[in-house]
This record gives sequence, C-alpha cells and structure tokens, in this order.
Amino acid sequence: MAQKKDEKDKKKESTAAKTESKVKEGKVTKKSSTAKKLKEELGEMQDKYVRLYSEFDNYRKRTIKEKLALQKSASQDLIVDLLPVLDDFERAMQVLKEHTSEDDLVSGVELIYNKLFNTLSQKGLEPMNSMGTDFNTDFHEAITNIDAGKKMKGKVVDVIQKGYLLNDKVLRFAKVVVGS
Repeated sequence: MAQKKDEKDKKKESTAAKTESKVKEGKVTKKSSTAKKLKEELGEMQDKYVRLYSEFDNYRKRTIKEKLALQKSASQDLIVDLLPVLDDFERAMQVLKEHTSEDDLVSGVELIYNKLFNTLSQKGLEPMNSMGTDFNTDFHEAITNIDAGKKMKGKVVDVIQKGYLLNDKVLRFAKVVVGS
C-alpha cells in the first residue's frame, strides 16, 4: 500500500509539474502577447503624438502668417478713405500753381501734401505710374478709347484718376484713356 501511495503521489506530482509547466508556458505566451500589444499601443501613441505636434506647428505658422497679413492690411480702410483727400490736394496744388503767384501759399500746400503722402507711403501706399505704359486690366480701368496713332495704340494716353498699390496689391485701379 505504501508503494501505491508513492506511485499515486508521483503521478500527482508529475501531473502537477506538467500543469505547472503548461501554466508557465501560457504565462510566457501571455506575457509576450501583452508586450506586443503594449509595443503596438506605444507605436500608435507615438504616431499620434508626432501628428498632433505637426498639426500644432502648422497651426502656429499659419496664425503667424495671418497676423502679419492682418497687420499689413489693417490700415487699408483708412487709406482708402484718405485717397480722395490726396486727390484733392493734387488738384489744389495744380490750380494754385496755375493761378496764384504767391510762392509761400503753394509751398505750404505742397508741404502738407508731402507730409500726408509720406505718412501713407510708410504704411505701404505706392502710386501707379500709368502714363504711356501698355494698358493692363490688372491695374487699369479704361474709361474711353481715343485715336492716338500707331505709336500709342494699346497704351495709356491720359490718366483720369491715379491708381494706387498697397503692399503690392491694387488698392484702387487707375482710370485711364487708352489709345486705339
């Protein structure tokens, strides 16, 4: 009987050892599969992080560009409102030069005009030089056509209203007479 007990104990021990080894093997496979899952999750998280960082960087750059563009064009409405005043100054100076012999009056008006024009120029305003150039619909608005000969065909013969650029964008088209 003692022998049978020993055999039964040995069978139990061998069965327990087999079960234990299977459990250990299962744990190892569970550990390796868990490690793989964690590595995949880590890779996904790193990819998400890189993408999110890139999106944020692009957003930051875009907002900086938008701010600069806004600063450049912030004074556009005011400058557009001041263009008729600038035109009136030019007409006043022309009339004063033709009809007044008082040099002090002409120079005073020129001084005020130059201050206004220089201030607007510092903000990015540039007058268009249209006289004698080829007619370009990107910069000019044709008021009428006149016969001007072969030499002036398709060119600006007269400028009715001066055009202006603000930071290399057309602020006001030049109103011109085109030769035909």
